[in-house]
Amino acid sequence: WKSATVQFNYHISVDGMLYSVPYEYIKRKVDVRITDQVVEIFFNHNRIASHRRRYGRKGQYSTITEHMPEDHQKYLEWNGDRFRKWAERIGSNTCKVVNAILASTRIEQQSYRSCMGLLRLAEKYSPQRLEAACIKALSYTASPSYKSVKNILVAGKNKPEKVDPKSESAKSRNSHAITRGGDYYRR
Repeated sequence: WKSATVQFNYHISVDGMLYSVPYEYIKRKVDVRITDQVVEIFFNHNRIASHRRRYGRKGQYSTITEHMPEDHQKYLEWNGDRFRKWAERIGSNTCKVVNAILASTRIEQQSYRSCMGLLRLAEKYSPQRLEAACIKALSYTASPSYKSVKNILVAGKNKPEKVDPKSESAKSRNSHAITRGGDYYRR
């Protein structure tokens, strides 16, 4: 037997392995009965969870879906292919960024929030601007993040520059903006 406190992620740690408990017991002290085959969790002498004991690499999770809050259970419906299909509807470069985000973590599910955030940027800005921001981000790195794409959108760096075609300086303007041009030297 041992005593444990339910963590914010509704799991307890037993010998480096993590076992789920119904989320209603977060921050509560529970009693844990450990055998060679089973880990049982009790609250006020009532069993609230039972798991087959895990062995092997430390940090493994044993999670029962019913122990999760409803909003966490919704994430179980998501997978990488669903994000890729959603991104393809926006554009091929958005899909490349989603693939890069999905590949950026060892466990794919840990990248789902970033993918969701990235794809929701199309609602706030527009699908065209998101695609343009993804093109810009991909020109900087092969594996852009949600934050880098969002920063491009916030700064407006993916908008085309508006230049007055009538002005003479617009015709001689170059991309470096540090050279003075021929008119400067004709005094």
